[in-house]
Amino acid sequence: MTVSYKELLKQREALEQQITEARRRELTAAISQVRELVAEYGLTQQDVFPAGRTGRVSATSGTKVAPKYRDPATGQTWTGRGKAPKWIQNEDREKFAI
Repeated sequence: MTVSYKELLKQREALEQQITEARRRELTAAISQVRELVAEYGLTQQDVFPAGRTGRVSATSGTKVAPKYRDPATGQTWTGRGKAPKWIQNEDREKFAI
């Protein structure tokens, strides 16, 4: 027995409604459980969500990297990260090492 496209769409809509309802129930239960734990242990917002953890940025983000290669003809440098510049592509990188 084959199921028509319209029947499948109806089934999907019904499933999506069931999924939404199940998620709502489970979130309500989870929030209730979290509130109980917070009350039981006297936790504060700072305990659960420390200020130092917001907007996590890597300790090395924004830091400059020392160049590893230099073009003797132009003096241009490259760190060895990202796309290689044209002057070093298809070349032995050892001869450009700093």
